[in-house]
Amino acid sequence: MTSYRLHYFPESGNSYKLALMLTLCGQSFEPVWTDFAAGVTRTPQWRAEVNAMGEIPVLEEGPLRLTQTAPILLRLADRFRRYNGRTDAERFEILRWLFWDNHKLTGYMATYRYLRAFTRSPDPAVLAFLRRRLDDFLGILDDHLRSRRFVIGEEPTIADFSLMAYLSFPSHESGYDLAATHGEVATWLTRLASLPGWRAPYDLLPGKRMPCFV
Repeated sequence: MTSYRLHYFPESGNSYKLALMLTLCGQSFEPVWTDFAAGVTRTPQWRAEVNAMGEIPVLEEGPLRLTQTAPILLRLADRFRRYNGRTDAERFEILRWLFWDNHKLTGYMATYRYLRAFTRSPDPAVLAFLRRRLDDFLGILDDHLRSRRFVIGEEPTIADFSLMAYLSFPSHESGYDLAATHGEVATWLTRLASLPGWRAPYDLLPGKRMPCFV
């Protein structure tokens, strides 16, 4: 049996994506808490020994050390033959939404939420800019979900797990009341939370938390 170790910090939505995927595939993993707030991932030692890209998460798969969340999700989906789409068309759609999520929704939400909730004095103009972009991206996702149960169709895939991760943390961190502003997204999140084995981010990612200022 393959052993997994996940380098993470609790507030990391990208870490949550991998923790949730492993859990839903029936895999256990050893959590390796990382002091992201103290700048550990930016140290020469950490970059030399763990991830030269200086990013979290890192998934150790036996002797391998894997980085970048989307390709890891694809690897796990292929390995366990779960959540990876049933046809070539579905697999293309998974890739399309993974790229969109990384570049748009996760890319902006991770930055916005971090600045808003976990820094003492964020620049209001920067927050306003990020919020406008996020409103647009969430609107795109909301419209897409009007005609389907999950992002690709009738079954959940890793595209869902990627897109939902940062939206699954407590709402006070992002300041979004999705039930009020993006009802289809809120319904989809509830649907995902009903999957057997689903667990919330802070339940899957234990350890010391960063100070939250909202």
